[in-house]
Formats: sequence, structure tokens, C-alpha cells
Amino acid sequence: MPLRIIPATLRDLSYIAANLRPEDRAEIDCQLDHWSPALLALTALQGFAYVAELDGNPEAGFGAAEQRGGLWIAWSWGTRRMRRCVPGITAFFHTVLGPQVAARGAWRVEARALAANRLALRWLGRLGATQRSLLPGYGRNGEDFFLYDWTREGWNHVPVSKTTGTEAAAADADSRGQGHAGARGGAAD
Repeated sequence: MPLRIIPATLRDLSYIAANLRPEDRAEIDCQLDHWSPALLALTALQGFAYVAELDGNPEAGFGAAEQRGGLWIAWSWGTRRMRRCVPGITAFFHTVLGPQVAARGAWRVEARALAANRLALRWLGRLGATQRSLLPGYGRNGEDFFLYDWTREGWNHVPVSKTTGTEAAAADADSRGQGHAGARGGAAD
């Protein structure tokens, strides 16, 4: 069975969070004092949330959530099989998730990665993110992180001309201008 990208559910994200690959577990452990797979999954369902399924099994969760007007945080984590999902997630990011976030009025999307997580750092670069700064001691035990971002001016996969017409429609989606969250909405939001 091929790779499928589907809207996230609490069940799928909880499964992935309970079976994290070591790199992702280390990154989450040093950012959160107390967490559980269910709590991480529930938190991830804010904004747009998707799951990459490989052979019918959920292997990676990813998405983006608005922190305040115009500022979004992108996230991803997965099981040991996540690497096999990365090409499909990358394509989905460029064709669906990036345009969805831009249509909701994002001016900046940030992502943080543990400095020791070389795979994540390389992937963020391939996704078109710009490495902005080292965050010394950002982790709860003094671990260093890197801050990456995408800004409206730098989105090479989301032309501003494509997003400006849809922002007004997106603002009318609900009273907060958010539209639907990943598990409740779909790729067509």
C-alpha cells in the first residue's frame, strides 16, 4: 500500500506519539516538562494537522498552528518509519499545507529543531525554511536549538498573488478567521 496523507485524528497521533523515533522523543522531552502521547496528540490537533500513513499504518504527524495573528508554528514527529514518509510529506507541504497556512493570513511560520537533530535540520532546509538563529540553552536541560522560518516574502512555493485573494475568504471561515482544524477539516479547507 502506498503512502497516504490524511487529516489527523487523536487516535492516529496518539499512536505515533507513543512510538516516537529516538530523535523526536529527545526533541520533545527537552521542550516539555510533562507530556504523554495523548496530550501531545491533543495539542497537535490545533490548526492544521495531518498524518502520513505507510502501508495503512500511521507513521508521522505534521502540521501548523496559529500562535497569534499572522504567526504560525510548524511541527512534525514520527515513528522509525517516518523517513520513508518524508518525500510525500515534503510534496504535501508545498502543494497543500503551505498554501493553506498562507490563505489564513500567515506572515511568518516558525519551526524549532534540536541542534543535535541533523536530519530535522536538513529537512527544514529542503522545505525551504531559512535558518535564522541558534537558540542556546532553549531546551529545559540547556540543549541548543535552531530557529527556522518561512516568511511571506520568502515563500517560493506560495506566491503572494495566490494567497491575497483567498485571505478574505479564509477570514470569513469562522469568527476567528481560522477555518477548520486538521481533524475536523480536510485538505480542501
